Amino acid sequence: MSSTPHTGGLEVRSRSAFVQEAVELLSSMRFAISLLTVICIASVIGTVVKQGEPLNNYVNQFGPFWAELFAQVNLYTVYSAWWFLLILAFLVTSTTLCIVRNAPKIMAELRTYKEHIREQSLLAFHHRAQGVLNESPKAAYERVAALLVEQGWRAKAQVRQPEAGAQAQSGTMFAARKGMANKLGYLAAHSSIVLICVGGLSDGDLMVRLQMALQGKSVFSGGGLITEVPEKHRLAEGSLTYRGNVLVPEGGRQGVALLNMPGGVVLQDLPFDIELKKFIVDYYETGMPKLFASEIIIHDRATGEARPATVKVNEPAFHRGVAIYQSSFDDGGSRLTLRVLPLGGGRAFEVEGRVGEDTALVSEQEKLKLEFAGLKVINVENFSDTTGAGGRGSGADVRKVDLKTSITEHLGTGAKAPGEKTMRNVGPSVTYRLRDESGQAREFHNYMVPFEIDGQMVLLAGVRDSTNEPFRYLRLPVDENNAIDSWMGLRHALLNPQARELAARRYAQQATPPGQPDLQPQIQATALRALALFSGAERPAEGVDRDEAPGGLTALTVFLERSVPEGERARISEVLLRILNGSLFELLNLSRQQAGLAPMAAGEKAQSFMTQAVLSLSDSFFYPAPVMAQLSSFEQKQASVFQVARAPGKTLVYLGSVLLIIGVFAMLYVRERRLWIWIQEGPGGGTKLTAALSTTRKTLDADQEFEQLKAALLKAPEGITT
Repeated sequence: MSSTPHTGGLEVRSRSAFVQEAVELLSSMRFAISLLTVICIASVIGTVVKQGEPLNNYVNQFGPFWAELFAQVNLYTVYSAWWFLLILAFLVTSTTLCIVRNAPKIMAELRTYKEHIREQSLLAFHHRAQGVLNESPKAAYERVAALLVEQGWRAKAQVRQPEAGAQAQSGTMFAARKGMANKLGYLAAHSSIVLICVGGLSDGDLMVRLQMALQGKSVFSGGGLITEVPEKHRLAEGSLTYRGNVLVPEGGRQGVALLNMPGGVVLQDLPFDIELKKFIVDYYETGMPKLFASEIIIHDRATGEARPATVKVNEPAFHRGVAIYQSSFDDGGSRLTLRVLPLGGGRAFEVEGRVGEDTALVSEQEKLKLEFAGLKVINVENFSDTTGAGGRGSGADVRKVDLKTSITEHLGTGAKAPGEKTMRNVGPSVTYRLRDESGQAREFHNYMVPFEIDGQMVLLAGVRDSTNEPFRYLRLPVDENNAIDSWMGLRHALLNPQARELAARRYAQQATPPGQPDLQPQIQATALRALALFSGAERPAEGVDRDEAPGGLTALTVFLERSVPEGERARISEVLLRILNGSLFELLNLSRQQAGLAPMAAGEKAQSFMTQAVLSLSDSFFYPAPVMAQLSSFEQKQASVFQVARAPGKTLVYLGSVLLIIGVFAMLYVRERRLWIWIQEGPGGGTKLTAALSTTRKTLDADQEFEQLKAALLKAPEGITT
């Protein structure tokens, strides 16, 4: 007997059947649920696929065909896509029509008790009871009325007197109801969808685009200073809604926000300027930031008032209806001094610049542009011991016989293998890019100071071809002065034919067995050829180009595979590596002598240095740049990134969220029940009572509740239930 909202739509009178069917579909609950399902699927796509990334990132991830296809359907900007906003608009319209259709019926249900039901109809209910009570109708009336009030039922009594000639008997009909908040939950839940969608649309890109259209503004896709951006790309201060980012360096002041849009940005002038006095950041032991905080001064443009404030994560500041959130931090233009080391030979030189700037470099091979990309003062790395079982150890060892396994990885990672973590700050690092004349760029990440890895002090120099790739690192061993000058001198000497010949002669003089001077020319020739192969000056075999084997251990491996029978390779490679190590050690001391340094004494430290030096020299032939830049000094200047938002729709979203919680709980946990009790004089005296219960859901709780009601209503000993 209780009505529930139906899934059909509005029925309008129109001569057009199409209009009738369209309105019925648009206002039907099944259509609203379908739209909500599509929005949920789109939201999942927007969560899985990173939004707002450069197109090159998607090409690398999905391939050219799918990346272009996904771009055509706006999967990279799902929440601002035209079809997503259109679906939201239809959802709001459909849900609103559902409310309009059902609200009058629900309100009518809330006002009625349905006391006009016939007593004979009560016997057709699933939950029913009937009995004769040994008490007067008046006493039964008073007892039933008190029972309903005690149990929280809202009831209305109708006294019926039969008309003349009618067969119906006189009596009293109690109509009671409980749990009517269930129907209010329907209205609250559906209204919440409308409020949340309207609030989201009013604070989203749709309103920004509408403001751009009304003000005649367009998206800016160029570069340069903010002050140089034309007025046609700027929104006025009085914009109703926006959400953008503001980067402010320490000691700087900014009053323009950048609103990211498909294809570029739009500038939003703020009614105030933000001045950053100090940026504070604390770190956990793992190196993750623990606290962002910015001490700022808000300069009001209209009044000239300067109000200090502190902005933290989840603790924004507010001014003139605009919220200022702490979003992240960045470099504010730190001054850097880099020492540029030519890998092919030549003197080192220094360049200066600020993060975000660039300068020209001219090498022997090409003209390059050096772009100062970033400075990181704190680098926390994992220094757990992985040299045991299952660990990587030090990687390749040049004393091993199997050359092929020793060169399987070029420019490996600077981090350790997974395992127990021992975190330690290894000091500052610099990130820069080298861009060639064609516009192609590679990114480099070099540490400022050396640190110990696998028992050897090394300086890490990283490189990657794109931002989607991890950095691959050269481990450059440092000398007694904690500098890579000895390694760099060794590499320069390796590329010098005269130095190679002199080193081979010195090694042959020392390695020739006493009493066998005739072996010296042979040893010298072998050493010279090993150095020539290792330096890349001699091709390891015909048909092998420089890209396949530019030098290093790769060239020696190709030489052995092409020139030595398989059964002799292990023995020959062991001899060849021993000669190469000795020759490189002589070459090292020769370069140190030319640099005015004392020769490196033979011993465990020298052996450890040479082991890593040979590996890094071999990998350096795959280093994709003619120069390497080392951070010499810096002056850090931090910047804070704020998100500024004027969001009048958030009130609607908050209200909608509250209504959604109330509505869901009301519909799930509140059961609508209606109770009718008919009281009339019994045929042999006493009182005849008939009761029936109606509920929207048949549950065990409803059965138990009615059994308790029946026992309370028919509690007289003489009562007979059916």
